[in-house]
Amino acid sequence: MPLGPRPSDVPRIRKTLTVYKVSSYITGFFLIALVVMMVTRYGLGGDIELGGQDGFLALTPQADITGVNVSTIILIMHGWFYVLYLACDFVLWRLLRFSFGRFLLIALGGVIPFLSFYFERTVPSFVEARLAQIEPKEVPA
Repeated sequence: MPLGPRPSDVPRIRKTLTVYKVSSYITGFFLIALVVMMVTRYGLGGDIELGGQDGFLALTPQADITGVNVSTIILIMHGWFYVLYLACDFVLWRLLRFSFGRFLLIALGGVIPFLSFYFERTVPSFVEARLAQIEPKEVPA
């Protein structure tokens, strides 16, 4: 059996690719927010607080937060969207049968800032090229 996507998997691949594109943007956004949060937490010594005693938005030491801890929300949101990003990466890897190294490389998109935006452009073109190899060519009548 030749390695590559099966024609019966094309609809699932296209749906997964759509979810992948959206999740890569959201994961990339939250990763950038996570980097900002890490700079504020470890560089400036405070978490981002919303609606606390110091005003609408403030940097507050973690122990003194009385409002909403935006830093924790950023951590949680990035984590869950990265799980969705990895799930899409896994499904594409399984259905397209590309190398495990490519799977790991794409997985780095949710860990290295701005890489998910690059992969949002390159992965769909790679997938479309693979699908073009197996889809029947339309013959003009």
